[in-house]
Amino acid sequence: MERWATFDCYGTLVDWNGGIRGELEKLFGAERADELLVRYHELEPRIQAARPGSSYREVLTIALERLASETGLTLPEGDASSLARSLPSWPVFEDVRPGLEEARRRGWRLAILSNTDRDLVDASMEALGVSFETAIVAGEIGSYKPAHKHWEVFYEQTRADSAGHVHVAQSLYHDIAPAAELGIPSIWINRLDEPADPRPSRTLPGVASLPDALDDLVPRA
Repeated sequence: MERWATFDCYGTLVDWNGGIRGELEKLFGAERADELLVRYHELEPRIQAARPGSSYREVLTIALERLASETGLTLPEGDASSLARSLPSWPVFEDVRPGLEEARRRGWRLAILSNTDRDLVDASMEALGVSFETAIVAGEIGSYKPAHKHWEVFYEQTRADSAGHVHVAQSLYHDIAPAAELGIPSIWINRLDEPADPRPSRTLPGVASLPDALDDLVPRA
């Protein structure tokens, strides 16, 4: 049986908070960046839920425009798309590449299930420097997690056996909760030191020890 590990990309492998916060700081100043980041995270999933057919570039742009409007800030001319433009440069967490390379060495097949667009995730995968068998993105399937379509398309495309599948992610809302609903074992990468949650099968602070956790959930035959 093939063993598959699927991943959320942003927040799990790529520093989503760091990338967005850095751009908010450039646009509006350091003193407002943390406050604005909190509000941004409230706006984005609402836009995704309301506009599942929109590209992630459009979601990023709409969210940034709404954030500026409701907080009374002036978005510099031509910068409404600045989050989308900056995404390919968002940093990769330092523990990711060695963790994923070791998982591949142990025979795990890797895939990304992401609320993004093809060109954006391709740029991030190049930055990750690790091979993935496939990447399923919201911009192509017309659906955003926590809806279940990413997992449905994954099984359709790969014919993976669910008994050999583990989902790995940082977001309880976007990933761990729907994985639990679907009965998929999951590993929560709790990078933000959030309170314990009963839904993931395992909880790790990062990706360094991921290969052992994966092997524990689905031992090599």
